[in-house]
Amino acid sequence: MESVLANCSASVSELKKNPSALIEMAEGEPIAILNHNKPTAYLIPAETYKTLIEKIEDIQLGLLVKKRQNKKISAVEIRLDEL
Repeated sequence: MESVLANCSASVSELKKNPSALIEMAEGEPIAILNHNKPTAYLIPAETYKTLIEKIEDIQLGLLVKKRQNKKISAVEIRLDEL
C-alpha cells in the first residue's frame, strides 16, 4: 500500500470535472491525485513549487561548494591586480 503524502486527495475524474474548485477546496495545501486509489501525482500551489525549486537549487549549490572546497588544496592563489 502506497502512502498518500497529502491531507487532501482527489481522483483523476474529480480533477477533470472541476480543477478550480478542487484547488480552492484544498486552501493552498497539496492534493494527492489518485488513479485506481493510488497516488499518481501531487497538485501543489505555484508558490509552493517555486519554493521547492529554490530549496533544491540551494542544496545543489551547497554540494558544489563542498566539492570545490575539497579541491582548495590544489588552488593557485593570485591577487586581483594580477588579473
